[in-house]
Amino acid sequence: MHLLIAFKAFFLVLFNGAVARLVADVLRRRHEEPRLPEAKREAIAELPSAPAKPTAPKPARSEAITLLAALQREGRFVDFLKEVLSGFRDAQRGAVARDLHRDCGKVVERMFAIQPILSDAEGASVEVPSGFDAGRYRLVGNVSGTPPFRGALVHHGWQATACELPAWVGGEASSRVIAPIEVEVK
Repeated sequence: MHLLIAFKAFFLVLFNGAVARLVADVLRRRHEEPRLPEAKREAIAELPSAPAKPTAPKPARSEAITLLAALQREGRFVDFLKEVLSGFRDAQRGAVARDLHRDCGKVVERMFAIQPILSDAEGASVEVPSGFDAGRYRLVGNVSGTPPFRGALVHHGWQATACELPAWVGGEASSRVIAPIEVEVK
């Protein structure tokens, strides 16, 4: 008898839809994000969001090799460094050095637009300020005390006002090639 009453109650609840709604509600809540109180939602909305990290693919070639390849291609820089110069006369070395100086200088200027940091002449009196950047100033000589320092300009320094290396478009197998093999086909 109790079993019959239990079955009747079960079917009444089932066909009434209460159980189905309850089960659907429980399943829906499991897949929703938890609801925070309004105050907490407002506090979270006011927090600064982390900047999106760029997802640029890592280049397959070092920028240093790209620069070296440009110096080789346009100025034959690596050929000059790898050449044994002991068999050449000074006049021959000088001729090669002049071409190398000119052609490699063009590459460096085009890519980096190098300028002096200070325009003062060597020997001019300059002041190194308090809190100076050690990457911008190198103190030599009898350095003692605390800044500001005053001294004679030994070298005006150099800075790159641009950095425009060409993008590498080659494949992984040639990513370390400075100069390709040259073959004259006959």
